[in-house]
Amino acid sequence: MSETGGVREVKSAARTVELLELLAARGDRPARLQELADELEVPRSSMYALLQTLISRGWVRTDVTGSLYGIGIHALLTGTSYLDSDPRVRLVRPYLDEASQALGETIHMARLDGRDVAYLATRESHEYLRTISRVGRRLPAHVGALGKALLAERPDGDLPEGPYRALTPNTRTSREALVADLAGVRARGWSIDREEGVLGIVGFGFALRYDTPAQDAISCSVPVARLSAAHEERIVAVMRETRAKIEARAPGGGGGSVHWRS
Repeated sequence: MSETGGVREVKSAARTVELLELLAARGDRPARLQELADELEVPRSSMYALLQTLISRGWVRTDVTGSLYGIGIHALLTGTSYLDSDPRVRLVRPYLDEASQALGETIHMARLDGRDVAYLATRESHEYLRTISRVGRRLPAHVGALGKALLAERPDGDLPEGPYRALTPNTRTSREALVADLAGVRARGWSIDREEGVLGIVGFGFALRYDTPAQDAISCSVPVARLSAAHEERIVAVMRETRAKIEARAPGGGGGSVHWRS
């Protein structure tokens, strides 16, 4: 049985979290009972009982036939509470607005979560509107500007062995290629994602060094069609200035605020 900090893991709690994470990862693809039971390797009867408990509490929803399951509204309410209570997100949001207005492009904030980055805030460009908000979504750290900016703050020895998952033909899928790219990030001071995560989009990522190693980063995303050399230079200048402003305002060790471990 696994342990955390010397405390034995509670199996029922772990199973509940695994189920919620599985449903969240499926997005708009609802799952059937047997699929969930098979994926988590639990008896069908146990999975059914767990689903009914979570449905009654709003963490899971089901369709009118009772045969399809998806993530429930309480997951949204809890996620919103996380964003509203996080002092770093509150600090960064106004500067995302400022950078978006200055550049006319989409600006993101994300946090490293294992091998992924989780999007915490986004200010969309009026020129390029996404149909789905990225807030609350995850992206492998190796494919985007945000993740690469944060990976560059850590030793290369922390990187897993490849090959890595490709999201576009431009994704760096080998450990060697990623290590070389991260060396460039450290030399420049920011990361560049040239259509590695999304075709047609270039990203510029900047780690926020108010934590060591950095846990958060900001980025600017711009369609390739609008990216000239002059605009790229302007993006880097504005985003560097934005990072400096955020880091200068970040709370220190005092002030009575809570400093979470993750």
